[in-house]
Amino acid sequence: MTTTSSLQRLPVVFYRSMPIDGIKVAYREAGPADGPVVLLLHGFPTSSHMFRNVIPALADRYHVIAPDYPGYGQSDMPDHQSYAYTFKNFGKLVRSLLERLKISSYAMYVMDYGAPVGWHLFLENPEKLTALIVQNGNAYEEGLMKFWDPIKKYWADGSTESRDALRWLVKLETTVFQYTDGVDDVTRISPDNWVHDQALLDRPGNVEIQMDVMYDYRSNVPLYPEVQRLFREHQPPTLVVWGERDTIFPADGAYPYKRDLQDLEFHLFPTGHFALEDRGDEIIPIMRAFLDSKAARKISF
Repeated sequence: MTTTSSLQRLPVVFYRSMPIDGIKVAYREAGPADGPVVLLLHGFPTSSHMFRNVIPALADRYHVIAPDYPGYGQSDMPDHQSYAYTFKNFGKLVRSLLERLKISSYAMYVMDYGAPVGWHLFLENPEKLTALIVQNGNAYEEGLMKFWDPIKKYWADGSTESRDALRWLVKLETTVFQYTDGVDDVTRISPDNWVHDQALLDRPGNVEIQMDVMYDYRSNVPLYPEVQRLFREHQPPTLVVWGERDTIFPADGAYPYKRDLQDLEFHLFPTGHFALEDRGDEIIPIMRAFLDSKAARKISF
């Protein structure tokens, strides 16, 4: 007879929130309070929901934190005319969250929009980063290819016409495309992803928020040289796990990490943008092994 005590218990994930600068910042948290911290930073158009499978796989040993930025997931969504939806502000809120949780060092997973949010943390306090995991997250201009041309036009002129021309980015067919493009077997991808994401995108006022964030992405590009300099100076142990068929952030943006980082583990997977959804069974064990060998040993228990 199998008893409850003989079964391995799965870590409990808590769905918490904290008011910061008048905004409710939601975050998922799991794992031992005194464990090495792993910060998971989500991409567009999703939220910490993208880490629902990763968190339990790490939380037996690691203290895992996955926040939602304002306008995403369960965090507040103030009107875009009253709150500046910028990556700098996202980074500020995440930094404040970590400070209030008394987290002084952390490994960091960045993907898509999570990369510039993470770079703002790194630029402010590079010494706090124990290890870095990059999954289709850009830090080099080589990664901004054809997909970005109409977005760059909007960056250049800031016009209503260019803004309106990008509204297809928040349509259901685009959300589905982000999850399924480059995937050999789409039955591996849960439709819950685009149902979840699209419901949040379709909230009144959210489209304008997304257009603001898309416009502010231009502010990240001038930061790339300084991020790269800090890579060279601080040499955080880094794992690159990249969907090489990604139309949005193609593998052209993955290879340059090799220029600046010496302690680098590099993997390309035959999949698209949301690589965890298709290849999580391969990527998550690689992440776990990397953290065990790099991040955990930097922490004094």
